[in-house]
Amino acid sequence: MPTSSGSDADRTAELAGAVKAAAAEGRALEIRGAGTRAGQGRPVVGDPLDVAAHRGLVDYDPAELVLTARAGTPLAEIEALLEANGQMLAFEPPRFGPGGTLGGAVASGLSGPRRPFTGALRDYVLGVRVLNGRGEVLRFGGTVFKNVAGFDAFRLMAGAHGTLGVLLDVSLRVVPRPAVEAALTLDLPGEEARRRVADLMRRPLPLSGAFHDGERLHLRLSGGRAGVAAAVAGIGGEAADPSGWAAIRDLSHPILAGGEGLWRIALPRTGPAGDFEALPWDQAGGVRWLRAAAPSPGAWEAAARLGGHIQRIRGTADPAFQPLPPPLLALHQRIKAALDPDRILNPGRMYPEV
Repeated sequence: MPTSSGSDADRTAELAGAVKAAAAEGRALEIRGAGTRAGQGRPVVGDPLDVAAHRGLVDYDPAELVLTARAGTPLAEIEALLEANGQMLAFEPPRFGPGGTLGGAVASGLSGPRRPFTGALRDYVLGVRVLNGRGEVLRFGGTVFKNVAGFDAFRLMAGAHGTLGVLLDVSLRVVPRPAVEAALTLDLPGEEARRRVADLMRRPLPLSGAFHDGERLHLRLSGGRAGVAAAVAGIGGEAADPSGWAAIRDLSHPILAGGEGLWRIALPRTGPAGDFEALPWDQAGGVRWLRAAAPSPGAWEAAARLGGHIQRIRGTADPAFQPLPPPLLALHQRIKAALDPDRILNPGRMYPEV
């Protein structure tokens, strides 16, 4: 992977200048990277701000388990570097093709199948360097696991879809790769499978994935050779190829691919699923997947009643995100005003009012 150089400072200055000029002229900007996550938000009416060229490794010390890279760096390059050092990204972000970038992964805030077992993407972000809506370079967080220097503003960037700042650099905590992985399939209906997984998670088992395709339960186990072998023997089921989990991670599994749209319905993992009970699920039951042009009119209210929310992953239907209650919308607007007072960075990408 190429490391950062003096040209990165020039590129930062160029991006800052573009943001300052847009703010002075009242022009909105659409932040563009590799374009792999274009279906995850509302269209932005604004001049393109291309950040894909802002790429490269800034710092990586395998012994410290910390990596810092420019936001435009492809995830494929980062993961190849980590794999060569026996490490990985624990939050397993969907890649959406070979061009997916680090900045896109952080901006979308999506985690993969490991989330209920290892934590979410935002848990691994240690710090960021961003441009605010005035073109000022701000640094939040750092490169240490425990950072108490003020409010964790860097975690706000995870899932903000570029509405709070232009990501320049991201520092992440990485983890050792497991020694071995195994996969199992079990013939269990969806809700019975979810109860089985909840029971398994109460035990000290090396689970790293639990996905139901509507017909069968798929489990992944990751860890030491002896521990994984013992868990496989204890759980039973049929052995499967662990490489098949790449399609589950990247949302290209046949049950998720194709169609007019794909919607992510996040629900409490062990709570009732209501109208969404028959849908395929991932993350041990914490995410339901709906393949449709749009959710039914009552789906948004149903998700809210269950303590969950809906987000569009692919498609064009609006709204793309769960409508916010007025107090929460007001909080989003205040944060937006603090970091982007003129509303020039990806305005309306998540909500028309932000």
